[in-house]
Amino acid sequence: MTTRKELVAALQLRYSSAAFGDRIRILDEFVALTGYHRKHAIRLLREQPGGAAKGTRERNRLYDEAVRQALTVLWEAADRVCGKRLKALIPKLVDAMERHGHLDLDPVIKAKLLEVSAATIDRMLANARLQIDGQRKRRKGVGSAIRRSIPVRTFADWRDPPPGFFEIDMVEHCGGPKTDGDFVHTLTLTDIASGWTECVAMRVRNQMLVIEAFDKVAADLPFAMLGVDSDNDTAFMNQSVFDYCKEHGLEQTRSRAYKKNDQAWVEQKNGSVVRRLVGYGRLSGTDARDALAQLYASSRLYINFFQPSFKLKSKTRDGARVHKVYFAPATPCDRLLAHDSVKPAIKEKLKAQFNSLDPVRLLQEMRTAQQTLSEFAAHGVRADAAPTGESDVAVFLASLSSAWMEGEARPTHRKQPNAKHWWKTRVDPFADAWPVIEGWLIAEPAVSANELMDRLATMVPDAYASKAQLRTLQRRVKAWRAERVKEMILGSLRKPADTPVEV
Repeated sequence: MTTRKELVAALQLRYSSAAFGDRIRILDEFVALTGYHRKHAIRLLREQPGGAAKGTRERNRLYDEAVRQALTVLWEAADRVCGKRLKALIPKLVDAMERHGHLDLDPVIKAKLLEVSAATIDRMLANARLQIDGQRKRRKGVGSAIRRSIPVRTFADWRDPPPGFFEIDMVEHCGGPKTDGDFVHTLTLTDIASGWTECVAMRVRNQMLVIEAFDKVAADLPFAMLGVDSDNDTAFMNQSVFDYCKEHGLEQTRSRAYKKNDQAWVEQKNGSVVRRLVGYGRLSGTDARDALAQLYASSRLYINFFQPSFKLKSKTRDGARVHKVYFAPATPCDRLLAHDSVKPAIKEKLKAQFNSLDPVRLLQEMRTAQQTLSEFAAHGVRADAAPTGESDVAVFLASLSSAWMEGEARPTHRKQPNAKHWWKTRVDPFADAWPVIEGWLIAEPAVSANELMDRLATMVPDAYASKAQLRTLQRRVKAWRAERVKEMILGSLRKPADTPVEV
């Protein structure tokens, strides 16, 4: 950002004193260097060093407050139609309202109403619409400009790219239909040429975490990243990701809106890799993100070296019938070894890495990580996993012959009959008042929940006057008393053992 400001400051004087043809040349170079929209670049270069734009002056407003109020009345009388429809209706509406004695306009105001444009009507009625709707339409600012500057790539545009071009997408682990909240996300990257898939666990959906994920994937990949293709998510369509791709020489493209088939490669991996490994459980928090990252650390090697996948060779359409032909199943590693554009040094590195990998150990590590994620999804806590060793691998290998008898082998997909609802879906109504309530209970153990509710209603009438939280308070008091009784019983049982023995 500092470099851009310095560049703007250096070019402003040249731009203001240059001839028309030279200005065009300076503007072209400035847009190519910064990536700014052309209109935004013109405004920056026209600004004076003090900050005021060149030639700026106060706008001479043609339509005053009287015109706006008269226009508001006409808009309401027209049942709040849009500006273009109201523009066509104003002559007839003014005539009809004057004929029936509903309107008596000054000739100057009437002339202005008949001349006003549809765009000016919408602009003058914007505040009134905001008061009604409570929200404005999405502002078309930096995100829209960046989206327009990134080219669109469809499924048919890939042809036969070399390894390094990735489709990317996000999967939200919210435990069902999408709801508001901070949930763990998975960033999935799939190479078009080989099917090599990398998954990165992210604490939340955030553009800076996307950049960190790119750095991590680039460090782990056996080949170089050449480009990324994403959907129109704001986590990808922003200045930070745009600058990162430009700085690292990555070709950034995007799919068409609401066209999932443009990202068919990564959408398929969202199901066959992410959901197959993680399932549909609810994951939130740093511990759950760490457990998911541990799962992906083992699964990335297992999937890319030991999991063959199909790749589409051709697709022909005969009327409504589509005939697809696939290449023989191969692992992403095999496809890289067979690809002509992969350097021999990289192929030797892949072969050496493949020879050092133990698929049974990787599978065991995946099952252990899946068990931890299963506990997080069911109870929101981490399971205490036993350390793995050579004997554990031998036991795990022996169990594979009979694992089918126990049904589902993946802990993340096993049915949880007694899964505890560990997350809160509503705000605690007694979060601030509970210390006071607990003090009352300690001082008067026999006090009833109804009386406590009356005291709260008297103390904080704005929050508890309706007494709608009475049933919640009754449950809370009952649980508190049960906990106190348990402490008394366990304390009396421990007391003899804790008493020192006299000798």
